[in-house]
Amino acid sequence: MTPLTPDILCIGSVLWDIIGRAPVHMRAGSDVPGRISRVPGGVAMNIAMTLVRLGMRPAILTAIGRDRQGDDLIETAQMMGIECDYLYKSDDLPTDRYMAIEGANGLIAAVADAHSLEHAGDKILRPLADGRLGGADAPWRGLVALDGNLTEALLGEIARSPLFAAADLRVAPASPGKAERLTPLLRAPNATLYVNLEEASLLAHTEFTTAPEAAEGLLAQGARRVLVTDGGRAAADGVAGAGVVTQTPPPVMVTRVTGAGDTFMAAHIVAESRRASREEALAKALSAAALYVSGELVS
Repeated sequence: MTPLTPDILCIGSVLWDIIGRAPVHMRAGSDVPGRISRVPGGVAMNIAMTLVRLGMRPAILTAIGRDRQGDDLIETAQMMGIECDYLYKSDDLPTDRYMAIEGANGLIAAVADAHSLEHAGDKILRPLADGRLGGADAPWRGLVALDGNLTEALLGEIARSPLFAAADLRVAPASPGKAERLTPLLRAPNATLYVNLEEASLLAHTEFTTAPEAAEGLLAQGARRVLVTDGGRAAADGVAGAGVVTQTPPPVMVTRVTGAGDTFMAAHIVAESRRASREEALAKALSAAALYVSGELVS
C-alpha cells in the first residue's frame, strides 16, 4: 500500500528516552527514590508525537537500527499514527538512546547516545531526492521540523540544498551543546529557529538576558524568524521587518522538563498551520508547554 502524503516531515533524532524522575530537589551525587521509564523520544520524535495529538499526520526521517529496540520503536510510533515508511534502517548501527535524571528542580544530568543518527548522515534524506517525497526538480514544498542532532556538515548541506529550497523549515537545536550547529541555517530565508535563551546566546556568541533581547539580537545577525523561550519568563517571536512579539507563559508547578521545548515547537507549528496569528500561535504554544511540564499533558 502506498503511504499517504504526510502533513509534515520530522527529520532528526528518534530514539528511546530512559528517564529517571524524583519528586525532590537533587544535586550531583544524590541517591533518591523515584520512577524510571522508557518512552519514545528524541527531538524529531517528541515533535511528531505532539503533532499527532494535535491532529497532524507527520512522517519521521531518521536512522533506526535493525535490532529489537528499533523494531519496538517503529511499532510504537506506527501505533501512535506516525508515518515510518521513509526512515532509514541500518544493518550495522544500533538504535539510539537518551538517558536523563530529573528532580523537582529540573534536569540534573543527561547523556545522549545518538551516534547512529550522525553516522547515517545524508542517507536519512534519500526519500527527498528519490521521488518518494520529492526530487531536485520537484522539491518538498511543505513543513519540515528539523533538529540539531544532525551534524553541522549535514545541516549546512540542507541549508544549501535545492531539495529544501521550497520547504518551510522549522529548526530546533536539540540542546544548548548543539546550538552552534545551527549556524549554517541562521540566515536561511525559509528557516524559523526555535531556541531557548541559553541556545540563543550560544548561537549569537552574545550573552542575552531576556528572550526579547535574544530575538532582536538574532534578527540583527540575519535570521529571518526566531522564537525564543526562557522557562517561566517572557518568550518572544521575532520576524525580520515585523518586530518582536512577547508573552509570558502561564505559571505551573514543574514536574518534568525533557521534551518541553519540543512540545512548544510542535504546538506552535500546528497553530500556524491553522492560520493563527503570531500572538495566538505563541499563546497556544506556551500553554501547551506549560501543560506538558506540569504533567497534565500526557507524553
